[in-house]
Amino acid sequence: MGSNLAKRIGYEFSDPSLLEAALRHRSLGARHNERLEFLGDSVLGLAVSEMLFGKYPSASEGELTQLRARLVRQATLATVARSIDLGRALQLGPSAGRSGGSDRASILADALEAIIAAIFFDAGFEEAKRVTLSLFVDEIQKLDTETIEKDPKTQLQELLQSQGNCPPSYEVVSTSGQPHQREFTVHCRIDTPESITEGRGASRKVAEQQAASKALEKIRKV
Repeated sequence: MGSNLAKRIGYEFSDPSLLEAALRHRSLGARHNERLEFLGDSVLGLAVSEMLFGKYPSASEGELTQLRARLVRQATLATVARSIDLGRALQLGPSAGRSGGSDRASILADALEAIIAAIFFDAGFEEAKRVTLSLFVDEIQKLDTETIEKDPKTQLQELLQSQGNCPPSYEVVSTSGQPHQREFTVHCRIDTPESITEGRGASRKVAEQQAASKALEKIRKV
């Protein structure tokens, strides 16, 4: 079973016991794949981040973050896992097996991350990255920076600039609460059309976004 899965993954292990460990669910007892899953999450994140950084040179940090989130989320991992029929190779305890664990998204996603970590241990990061990007090629092709929903501050600035107006300005007008429970009040000022909107939040950033969102609503109603 492991050798067939290795072919579907596109990687032959020098140490097959690493793949076996990656396929062992915690329902089997003390020896399971959760430590590999922990490492695989980081290896996957780095491989995807590096790829996105090169693939989208004009994307902002926020856009890159959203693109990465699409690829490393549980639903995407489960889709990739199903594409290589990973569920059929999983080693599950009786309880997990009876409850449909071999097709449960969380179990599939965790096992895929564990496999990525196993490849990292077996051959290093570059090989783990190669296999990861090969497995995710269909999901990567679905990405489109144009479909990313921009945050209110970005939307407001781009809208004003497109109209030939000055960008908005933000000012913290008050803070309240204990140091660990601060509430910020921010004013967003735009010159054309002249307007001041207020936002509140647990951080300056959150308050600014709320104020920008209100400003957008006012402009679009004009």
